[in-house]
Amino acid sequence: MTALFDLDGVIIDSEPQYDRFWNSQGKLHNLGQNFASKIKGQTMSQILNRYFYDFTADEQNKIVEECTKFESTMECPLIAGSEIFIKQLKRQGVKTGLVTSSDDIKLERIIKKFNMHSWFNVIVSANRVTRSKPDPQGYLLAAENLKSDVNDCIVFEDSFAGIEAGRNAKMTVVALATTNSRQAIQATGNADLIIDNFMKFDYEDCLKLL
Repeated sequence: MTALFDLDGVIIDSEPQYDRFWNSQGKLHNLGQNFASKIKGQTMSQILNRYFYDFTADEQNKIVEECTKFESTMECPLIAGSEIFIKQLKRQGVKTGLVTSSDDIKLERIIKKFNMHSWFNVIVSANRVTRSKPDPQGYLLAAENLKSDVNDCIVFEDSFAGIEAGRNAKMTVVALATTNSRQAIQATGNADLIIDNFMKFDYEDCLKLL
């Protein structure tokens, strides 16, 4: 078995804070209401290329700097049960991977803060992919690195784009209703199971899914 995790909204409870930041950027630059929902699962470079393509390099760099400054001060509590669950999987010999749209600078800070160095066998960050979720590239790369068959992989995601990426990778998908409602996730038809957090989900539940 291989368990592959997104970061924001799955392991750390950061999505509400990101929503405030990106919605403020959307309002500032006249990009419409609820701008944060449009960019979930995308890397910074892809956000800039898709929504700030007509900005100068200096203007784009200012957005990156503001985001980096925001990330350096924001609180990132763990999703309930995430640490216990991942460590349980590791004790059972499950291969684990982190597949995130976050860049290496942010990851280094988060990994150090929560001492995550031993949590994952492989990490696929924004710096390792050229296509963002819902493209399955990140999950397929993680499986390849771990020499895991897609049929043995379980993806844990929260965003619509991430859930679809897991489905596009032909993997089993467990969706967390931390960012979107259960009803909205269920309507996509892309999740094999929906959970609120990891408090009542364990290794045995993973075995049942496979």
